[in-house]
Amino acid sequence: MAMMPKRVKYRKSQRGSRAGTATRTIAIDFGEYGLQTLERAWITNTQIEAARVAITRNMKRKGKLWIRMFPDKSVTARPPETRMGKGKGQPEYWVATVRPGNVLFEVDGIPESLARECMRLAATKLPVRTKFMARHHVAH
Repeated sequence: MAMMPKRVKYRKSQRGSRAGTATRTIAIDFGEYGLQTLERAWITNTQIEAARVAITRNMKRKGKLWIRMFPDKSVTARPPETRMGKGKGQPEYWVATVRPGNVLFEVDGIPESLARECMRLAATKLPVRTKFMARHHVAH
């Protein structure tokens, strides 16, 4: 089941800017371990799904997984061998825009060695260089 918005205000979106570093999802907020991106990219809904499947299969129904990105931007494509003009193409797939520093996935309830392996498998499905993160415990 591919991730995509239930409804959007506008069907076709502009390309937008990918400049700068992430300001929002930059810390591990839910789980114990996370996968952080070091590059900027558009990550497609199929890539997110492939990474999710890789993680959940390797976790073997233990632990919990959070996906910290959502493909809410439509990318259009024109039919092959179409002449120029005649307007913008139809929406073909959905992407999540990620910038350096975004936490993409978080897991909890599994040992660190397994978490590292899960994140390594997920990283091979993604078009960006990534880094494994562990939450630092702070005594209150």
